[in-house]
Amino acid sequence: MVQAKKIAVYIIVVFILWTIIKSPDRAAELVGVGFEGISSAAQGVGEFMTELVN
Repeated sequence: MVQAKKIAVYIIVVFILWTIIKSPDRAAELVGVGFEGISSAAQGVGEFMTELVN
């Protein structure tokens, strides 16, 4: 099971590197979308906590 996990992680890393090398513009766009999603989620949690305290 541990070997399968290592192989899966290796494949994912290789795929990410291949995507970055193959089309860096698209990779940058995907990273931006990812960070935007994380930012929105954090903002939502902050608003929820603020409402919870009030």
